[in-house]
Amino acid sequence: MINYLVNKWPEYFKPGMTPRKKRIIRFLLAFFLAFITYQVILEIITVEIPIFGFHDIVDLRNLQEVPPQRRDFPGDYSQQNLEPFLEDLVSHNYWFLSTQELYEYFIANPKKPVPSEYRGRKKVMIAFDDGNKSIYTHLLPILERLENKYRKKTKVVVFINSGFLGRQDSLIKKVTCQDLRDGMQKGFYDIQSHGLNHENLTKISLTALDRELSQDQIRLRKCTQDLDPNQIVASHIAYPFGAINKEAEKYVAKYYKSGYLYDSLKLKLRFFPPNKYRISRLTVNKKHSAERLSSLASGSWLHKLISKK
Repeated sequence: MINYLVNKWPEYFKPGMTPRKKRIIRFLLAFFLAFITYQVILEIITVEIPIFGFHDIVDLRNLQEVPPQRRDFPGDYSQQNLEPFLEDLVSHNYWFLSTQELYEYFIANPKKPVPSEYRGRKKVMIAFDDGNKSIYTHLLPILERLENKYRKKTKVVVFINSGFLGRQDSLIKKVTCQDLRDGMQKGFYDIQSHGLNHENLTKISLTALDRELSQDQIRLRKCTQDLDPNQIVASHIAYPFGAINKEAEKYVAKYYKSGYLYDSLKLKLRFFPPNKYRISRLTVNKKHSAERLSSLASGSWLHKLISKK
C-alpha cells in the first residue's frame, strides 16, 4: 500500500527525488495510515454514553416565566425545545439509563451483563439538577404524554438538594417531597443527591462537607423510604457547580457509589473502567437546539455511519 502510494505520487514530486526522500514519504504515509486506522478502531470499540445535564425548564408561552417578569438564568431550557428532543429519543428507542443502571452495567467492577432487551440500543441519560419545581410542573407532563403516545416509560435522573425541598421563597421554586414521590411512583424519576444545600464541596470545612453528603442522603431516603426498599435513592451524586477534588472525593465515597461532573464531555468507555467519581456530563443551556441535542445523542460520525448499515 505504501509503495503504491509513493509510486503514484504526483509527477512534480518525482524529479530529483532521492532514496532518502522516498523513505521519509513512506514513513509519513505509514504513520498517517496507522493513525487513521487506530482512530477508527478506537471509535468502534468505544461505548459512548451522552449524559445531558439540564437545570430549570421554562415555558416560553407563559409571560411570567420569561424576562422581564422572571430573571434569566444561564441554565434555563425551554419546554418547547425539550419535548421534541425527548420525543426524538423515545421514537428512536433509546435506552434511558438510570444512575444505578449506568453503574451496574458499565462502571462497576465486576459489571453485570446488559439485559437482552437493551442490547444494541443507543444509550442516553437525561438529568436535571437542583430540584426546581419545573421538573414536576413542566417535565412530568411531557414524560406522561410520551408514555401515552409511544407506550414506553421514560426515566430521568433528578439530582436533588433536600435542604431546599418545598421552598417557595427562592428565586426558583423547588419541588416538595410529595412531588418527588409522585414522579417516582409513576416510574419517571430516578431520585439522586445534589448535596444538602448546594454547597461547593471543595470550599467548605470537612465537617460541613460530611453534613452536605450524609444529610442529603438521609433526607431523600426518608422522603421515599416506603417506595425504595433497596435504597437506590441517593446512592449517586452530582456535584454542585461540578466541583470536586481528591479530598472531597474521599468523603463522597463514604456515602455514594458514583459521582457526576459538569465537564461538557460525553462519557466514553474504552479499555479501562472510568473513575466512577468523575463521570462526565454535557452541560445544556438555551443555546442548544433540540436538533443539536439529538445530534449529540446520536454519537460520532462513525457510530452514525455504522448504525445506518
